[in-house]
Amino acid sequence: MSRPGALHVVTDSTGVDLDAAERAARQFMLALGIELDDEAMRETPARMARGYAELLTARPFRLTTFANDEGYDELVLARDIPVQSVCEHHLLPFVGVAHIGYLPGRRILGLSKLARVAEHFARRPQVQERLTKQIADWLGEQLDPKGVGVVIEAEHSCMTLRGVQATGSRTVTSTLLGTLRSDPASRQEFLALTGVHR
Repeated sequence: MSRPGALHVVTDSTGVDLDAAERAARQFMLALGIELDDEAMRETPARMARGYAELLTARPFRLTTFANDEGYDELVLARDIPVQSVCEHHLLPFVGVAHIGYLPGRRILGLSKLARVAEHFARRPQVQERLTKQIADWLGEQLDPKGVGVVIEAEHSCMTLRGVQATGSRTVTSTLLGTLRSDPASRQEFLALTGVHR
C-alpha cells in the first residue's frame, strides 16, 4: 500500500523502436503477399508501426489520493470507461468499457485516475480476465479500500473478425474484492449500478 498522501508517477517503459517495427511490418505484409508499391500502401508499414506503438504504450500519470476527511463510506463508481487493448494470442484489438468502483477507506482517489489505471494495464498484450484482475488488485494495493469492483465488457476482434466470426458478441469479466465480494448487498448494489444485468 502506498503511504498516506503519496503522489507518484506511474509509467510504462516499453523501449519502442519504430524503425525496427516499420521494417518488421513491411516484411510481415510482404510475406502475406501484400503489394506495397502502390502510393496508398507505401507508408502503411510506418502507419502500422506507429499504430501498434500507440496501442501498446500507456501514458504516464500521477496517482493522486486524498484524505477521506468526511469519512465517505458509500460506493464510488465510474461507469463506461473506454478500454482498448490487444489480445495477446492474436495481437488483434479488443474494445469495450470498464466499470470500476471502490468503497473508500482512509483515502479517496482522483476520479480521472480510475480511467488512467484502466489504460495503464490495457496498453499491452492482454487477456481480458487478467486485465480485470490487475486493475482491481492494483487499486486494492494503492488505496487499501474496504472493497473494489471491476467489470469489463468487451468485443474481441479475434472472435468477431476471424475464427468463429461471432459478430456482436461481448465478453464480460469481473473481479470483486473485500466487502464487494463478501457482502451480498454491497455486491448486488455494485453490479446493479454497473448496468451489467440489463
